[in-house]
Amino acid sequence: MKILIFTEGTIIQHKNAAGLTRDEIIKQVKDNEESVQDFSSYIPIGNATQKINTWKNQGVKICYLTSRKKSDEVETIKFVLQKYNFPKGELYFRKESEEYKDVALQIMPDILIEDDCESIGGENEMTITHLNPETRQKIKSIPIKEFGGIDHLPHKVERLIN
Repeated sequence: MKILIFTEGTIIQHKNAAGLTRDEIIKQVKDNEESVQDFSSYIPIGNATQKINTWKNQGVKICYLTSRKKSDEVETIKFVLQKYNFPKGELYFRKESEEYKDVALQIMPDILIEDDCESIGGENEMTITHLNPETRQKIKSIPIKEFGGIDHLPHKVERLIN
């Protein structure tokens, strides 16, 4: 079993989002508040680290997908995941002219967890939206509210897939 989890907006967020409502956080992103671009100061959303560790402990392979494309920014996101003890897992990113769907097709996860991209245009920006119907049937899509976290998702992987 392989789970692909989007990072920014799904399991990590900019530091100045701490303690704010989703609406306030989305406004910060749209207004390009200063900490939005300070990737090294990103923090976990809720108890994302513990939730993902729970899944990893059930034998699931964890993969991450970042919106970052520049190698130094990808490394910074990798650092943040390590800093907050997210379980080890490959951090994927788009190369050159790749789209998120291209990366997802390479990985072919059983489950894709991503946020609804509310601050950047909504459903049309989501990975699952751009996969063909045949591929969509093979991947369990779990969309969550951007900056809403994954704490509400089931602890048991079998409940997650069903």
